[in-house]
Amino acid sequence: MSISQNALTVLERRYLKKDENGKTIETAQDMFNRIAGAIAASDKLYDEYADVSKTAKTFYDMMSSLEFLPNSPTLMNAGRSLGQLSACFVLPIEDTMENIFEAIKQAALIHKSGGGTGFSFSRLRQQGSTVNSTGGVASGPISFMKVFNMATEAVKQGGTRRGANMGILRIDHPDIMEFIDCKANNNEINNFNISVGLTEEFMNAVESDSDYDLIDPHTKEPVKKLNARAVFDHIVDAAWHNGEPGIIFLDRLNRDNIVPSQGEIESTNPCGEQPLLPYESCNLGSINLTKMLKCADDKFSFDWDKLSETVKNAVHFLDNVIDANKYPLEKIDFVTKQTRKIGLGVMGWADSLLLMGIPYDSEEAIELGEKLMKFITDEGRAQSAVIAEKRGAFPLFSESILPQDRPQRNATITTIAPTGTLSIIGNCSSGAEPIFGYVYIRNIMDGTEMVEVNSILKNELEKRGLYSDEMMKRIAKEGTIAHIEELPEDLRRVFVSAHDISPENHIRMQAAFQRGTDNAVSKTVNFSNSATREDVAEVYSLAFHLDCKGVTIYRDGSRNEQVLNIGKVKKDEISEADSIQESNIVPRQRPDAVMGITEKVKIGCGNLYITVNYDNKGICEVFTNTGKAGGCPSQSEATARLASVALRSGIDVKAIVDQLKGIRCPSTIRQGGMKCTSCPDAIGKAIERVYKQQADLGAWPAMPEFNSKSVDSLLQPVKGNEDVAGKMRLCPECGEKLEHESGCVICRNCGYSKCG
Repeated sequence: MSISQNALTVLERRYLKKDENGKTIETAQDMFNRIAGAIAASDKLYDEYADVSKTAKTFYDMMSSLEFLPNSPTLMNAGRSLGQLSACFVLPIEDTMENIFEAIKQAALIHKSGGGTGFSFSRLRQQGSTVNSTGGVASGPISFMKVFNMATEAVKQGGTRRGANMGILRIDHPDIMEFIDCKANNNEINNFNISVGLTEEFMNAVESDSDYDLIDPHTKEPVKKLNARAVFDHIVDAAWHNGEPGIIFLDRLNRDNIVPSQGEIESTNPCGEQPLLPYESCNLGSINLTKMLKCADDKFSFDWDKLSETVKNAVHFLDNVIDANKYPLEKIDFVTKQTRKIGLGVMGWADSLLLMGIPYDSEEAIELGEKLMKFITDEGRAQSAVIAEKRGAFPLFSESILPQDRPQRNATITTIAPTGTLSIIGNCSSGAEPIFGYVYIRNIMDGTEMVEVNSILKNELEKRGLYSDEMMKRIAKEGTIAHIEELPEDLRRVFVSAHDISPENHIRMQAAFQRGTDNAVSKTVNFSNSATREDVAEVYSLAFHLDCKGVTIYRDGSRNEQVLNIGKVKKDEISEADSIQESNIVPRQRPDAVMGITEKVKIGCGNLYITVNYDNKGICEVFTNTGKAGGCPSQSEATARLASVALRSGIDVKAIVDQLKGIRCPSTIRQGGMKCTSCPDAIGKAIERVYKQQADLGAWPAMPEFNSKSVDSLLQPVKGNEDVAGKMRLCPECGEKLEHESGCVICRNCGYSKCG
């Protein structure tokens, strides 16, 4: 079993079993054995004489060789007490207060179990409309999205994966303009990805520059007309500004709705690639295409026989997952098993093209991508038919649009999902995405720099005698090899990165994969920072004409959660904003006389006494003492001292509080009745209480939001785009830089994912 060091780090942080003290008690081999055994056991449900050990070995071999990996919840939970194995769910929201808050509760249970949720808010009546039962007025879908967002914020602190949501509103909803703008502020509704649900009628109206109707979701009557081109341009402007909203084509989702008798598909999972009916879930997995290659005469090509066999085993695996799963709601269990949808996808596509010497943005690559996905879907359908002969077709098969002369076990077979964390484990490129960067410079704590190079590029450069640390640092600085004339032209043509590829070719590749995929394709169209609104509009129009099911775009440097910045090496080209980070900020002197409050807080190992002192300029000092029962006095003292320095250095109180609140300690969370989750959490809450108390008395302004002095503003800006919108965000878990891909944000270092 060949697992890279990066993969082992991610596995230890996120997937391997730990004891109650947080110590890892499972190896990667143990994990794959655990999963294989748990999933293979489903065979017994259909054949009491099934050779489960043989199936388990097949599954183990497939995973341990990194040829196939299931979605993260399956890796985490298979064979464990939680047992929730699905990545994504869609929940309905009806236009009643009872249903809305029932959906919030259901979403909380799903997030707690490690899944993500998609919602359509299109059935909620518009803001300001009359509520007959109370005589009041409706607050509208955006206000309820904020309630869902806060619920997610509360739940995600305790889970192994962060809860992620997709929020969709139809283009003909009366509140559509407010929805388009609802994430203009990057700190708003930040537990949601949002997409506008477009219709064919709307897109045709855009092209003819005509008006279209807004429909009251309660009465189903037109209430207003808008110019389609103006609304389309507003969507484009918002996406250009910070990447949101995305767009999905609702009519296309329903054109391919396998069981239309069960209702319309209104929403997808958080990354846009899995359309689902209400209460459906989907179990995803990805084939590592780099493991499906064979080499003859020093040339790589796909081993179609091996790929066929892997597809068959993967379909068997994913169908078994449906039965092995412990669903968070009984209704989800029932509805999921009515259609038994699976989503088999790929990763390592870009790496495979590199090994074959095919440029990502070439006609050859686009044609091969379509051929590849059609092959996987066809082989998967054939295997689903074989399983149906033994186990029966999915219960709603007779109501489906599938050919009735060929019963199928699974309503859908293929999906191209994000594989950010899985591709780290698989040591390959993500999904169907191009390579974002070939060389990274990682700054080590002792001040040295470590060069990390894409292994395929490194091997090729070494083979040609072109590898050197100086060249790698230059590639890291420029972000691409496209303009390094010292490198051969044929090398530069093949080793293209995401920003070397035109937006048109991003969409053409997405469309090629979509033509061979049952569900949808999660992919991000990456734009350079200099891209115009017209460029975004052209991509949306092209996606419509090429029959894509949705589009996510990202313009480099356009939001807080900035993609991995590959154009900056330490100490080079330090901008004015960088100098803020480099300069020495000196805290003000502690005043001679202060006022303060001391409170006793019960913690997991005794009592913690927290003193918060302030003067006329604000909070200036925090210190702690522990009771006789013990605790972690040195850690608490260190936290308090650092908080004191930060407070006297002008850092926002809210920024400090937000960093401390929610930190969890096993000794605290194992006991009931605790008002804090750790000593740092208690310190943060004490600071917050004192500040709010003084603010209520009028001594200070209300609790501030993040401003120009906040920690967030001290992060490096994007090269060439040093305004507030262009600031970069680092991974909240390990501090490394983030990448935008497949409609999500992921950290290549530790496996953190905004979408779970």
